[in-house]
Amino acid sequence: MRMWRGAAVRMLRGDGAGTPRSASGAASAQLRRLLENELEGIRGAGTWKSERIIASRQGPHLRLAGGGAGILNFCANNYLGLSSHPEVIRAAVEALEKFGAGLSSVRFICGTQSIHKDLEEKITRFHQREDAILYPSCFDANAGIFEALLTPEDAVLSDELNHASIIDGIRLCKANKYRYKHMDMQDLEAKLQDAQKHRLRLVATDGAFSMDGDIAPLREICQLAQKYDALVFIDECHATGFLGPNGRGTYELLGVMDKVTIINSTLGKALGGAAGGYTTGPKPLIDLLRQRSRPYLFSNSLPPAVVGCASKALDLLMESNAIAQSMAAKTQRFRSKMTAAGFTISGKDHPICPVMLGDARLAAVMAEDMLNRGIYVIGFSYPVVPKGKARIRVQISAVHSDEDIDHCVEAFTEVGRKHGAIP
Repeated sequence: MRMWRGAAVRMLRGDGAGTPRSASGAASAQLRRLLENELEGIRGAGTWKSERIIASRQGPHLRLAGGGAGILNFCANNYLGLSSHPEVIRAAVEALEKFGAGLSSVRFICGTQSIHKDLEEKITRFHQREDAILYPSCFDANAGIFEALLTPEDAVLSDELNHASIIDGIRLCKANKYRYKHMDMQDLEAKLQDAQKHRLRLVATDGAFSMDGDIAPLREICQLAQKYDALVFIDECHATGFLGPNGRGTYELLGVMDKVTIINSTLGKALGGAAGGYTTGPKPLIDLLRQRSRPYLFSNSLPPAVVGCASKALDLLMESNAIAQSMAAKTQRFRSKMTAAGFTISGKDHPICPVMLGDARLAAVMAEDMLNRGIYVIGFSYPVVPKGKARIRVQISAVHSDEDIDHCVEAFTEVGRKHGAIP
């Protein structure tokens, strides 16, 4: 009896042949082989994404781990240069000291502080909406809006090049799904005509598309929405803070502020660059999201330091839009000089300036050579962008000097000639 028990214990522990441990070991080895084959395929395709380690604050000049002091940074979403602004940092420290490191809870249990409500009120006022709700990120805001709002009786019409977070958020909802060709108003109208049989119709689009630097035709979208009794949702992550006369975004830039129903955006780009996102729009919608939006209900509150950063960034923006206005000239300087050098730059008038190269391996090699010349840029390839559309995405910041921009263009010209990307 004692011998049988010992054998049974050894089997349960995986001490012998044919035991659960060896079965588990075989499954683990199979998984490892599958993963390694997949990773090798990514490397072979030239689409491997390495992460460079920064050993300094975010800003126009960086220091990389292991050296690289004085690297010029042209690939951050730090549009207004506020991520290292002394007043923004000071506000974060003050919020940390007053309200602590975090809430250890979700909002509706014991995770809402006065600074959260103050920031939501400030966002509401900035966008001239009725109410706002904070999320850990705009990815979460996009994941939480469609499922809570739309039912199987409704329809959502999405631009085919919308951000991955919008696509994933739409996948989670049970509405009828339509995808229209990128910024193609004829196709959108055809889809809206077909969607008339549904209760609600929601057109969802990025305001500014992050990979191509182009801006949605919101005037035409809003005209179609009005014609077919639809609602308009826009993601303003790459527009909030610097597009439009007061930096409110594409809907202000294109004069459709009263025609857009729902706005999602981020605190992690122009507004301090830390983290966080939000939805702003009609108060009943925001009230519903507090009751039903899963990323809001089941995620910890934004840390006080992050809230402090974003709140101060909004203060600076609402006090003066001079920083945002300086970006237009700098963006035009880079675009015109790069075009004159022979490069193709996608988009128009946006500080996202994709240098189109086509080949994934070429984009990766050129980005590495740019770093050797003191310019930090990143090559983008599939699956981040479609196959055959690889590019190096350059992003202009308000804190770049004219000399920084000119140096970047000179380095691109040298590297482009070396690799045959330009004559």
